[in-house]
Amino acid sequence: MYLLLLLVLLGCFALLDRRWNLFFWSGHPLRAWAVLIAGVVFFLAWDLVGIAHGLFWHGENSLSLGVFVAPELPLEEVFFLAFLCYQTAVYVRGAPVLWRWLRGWSRGSGGSGAAGPAAPGPGARTNGGCP
Repeated sequence: MYLLLLLVLLGCFALLDRRWNLFFWSGHPLRAWAVLIAGVVFFLAWDLVGIAHGLFWHGENSLSLGVFVAPELPLEEVFFLAFLCYQTAVYVRGAPVLWRWLRGWSRGSGGSGAAGPAAPGPGARTNGGCP
C-alpha cells in the first residue's frame, strides 16, 4: 500500500513537472536524471550509515511489501527518497514560476490582490490564466 501511494505521488509530481516544464521537461532531461540519481544515492548512503550505527531500523508493519534492498532498508525507502528528491526539484524549479505569477497577479489588481491578473493585450498567447 505504501509503495502504491509513493508511485501515485510520483505520478502527480510528474504531471506538475510536465505541465509547467520544471525538471525533466525543462529541456535538460539528462541533467535532471543526474540530479535525481545523485540525490537518491546520497540519501541511500546516509540511510546505510544510520543503519550501520543503529540509528535507523525497519519496524514491522502491514503497509510495506517486506522486500529489502539491504538489511533494514526496505524497497519503499528507495522510492520515498526518489519522491523526496523529485518533489524538492519541482518545488525549487517551480518557486520562481509561482513567484512571477503571483507578482503579475498583484500588479494586475493594482496591488490590492483582490482582483486577478491583468487581461493580456491583443494577440497575446494565454494558457488559461496560468504562468
